Amino acid sequence: MGNNSESKTAIYGAIGANIAIAISKFVAAYFTGSSAMLSEGIHSLVDSGNGGLILLGVNRAQKPADARYPFGRSKELYFWSLIVAVLVFAVGGGMSFYEGISHMQHPSPLTDPTWNYVVLGLAIVFESTSCYLALKAFNRERGNAPFWSSIVRSKDPSVFAILMEDMAALLGLAIALFGVYFGHSLNNPYLDGAASILIGIMLVGVAIFLIYKTKGLLVGEGVDDETIATLEKLACADDTVRQVRRPLTLHLGPRDVVLALDIDFHDNLSAGEVEQAIVRLQSAIKAQHPEFKRIFIEAKSITEVAHKTSV
Repeated sequence: MGNNSESKTAIYGAIGANIAIAISKFVAAYFTGSSAMLSEGIHSLVDSGNGGLILLGVNRAQKPADARYPFGRSKELYFWSLIVAVLVFAVGGGMSFYEGISHMQHPSPLTDPTWNYVVLGLAIVFESTSCYLALKAFNRERGNAPFWSSIVRSKDPSVFAILMEDMAALLGLAIALFGVYFGHSLNNPYLDGAASILIGIMLVGVAIFLIYKTKGLLVGEGVDDETIATLEKLACADDTVRQVRRPLTLHLGPRDVVLALDIDFHDNLSAGEVEQAIVRLQSAIKAQHPEFKRIFIEAKSITEVAHKTSV
């Protein structure tokens, strides 16, 4: 519950910061004619909507299971995260790229850039705060694991998607700042358009990464090899187990995983002893990996009669 609360705090922080920043960027773009600033305004507006969609996914994923959705609706988070990734690609990246090309084809001299500097400075402060909240939630999730490998392995879009967007926003602000500064100081409006194109390319790159991540989770990605090895070790540690086939897992949500185990028990066990062993295995697995909400075990003894049980 603590992780979920912290994730929501990061999302609320990102939405609030992006709405305020988007308005100020559009105002600055209107008064100065900066293409890079307009692109940054579009970026912040898209990020605001994206935060809302991820929050929608988080809330809908928490709905309890029912007759129509017997495994719950945890995958709603992955669906809405995919929509967010597509929006970042099409609206954020595409519009920024288009605006930069258009500005370079029809350059217009920049006016007094003071507005841009003020807005960019405020935006950096707000985005840094939002990024801090997202990074805090992410660090809580990853523990001592390396940063980038944790991003790749994370199954929680409410954490890694918001963090990636906030990091992209800070990088985009830096690009916009350089574009405005050098475009004005060198009296070269093409640099402002080039900055807008760079922002668009960066957003497309982030979107492709998010699409890749959420696609795997929607299609049916399982747990990592390290967790699989732990599950096999836990099962083999029980004296009643003769052999364990590779566990089958499926992420329904960041902390909602289905586990199927196919276990061969020793031949001299009775049905009652097999059932006791299954209960011990379920308890041992859940103690180390509480994310396994449903555990299905197919147990075979010398009689080759399958005893199927689940929790």
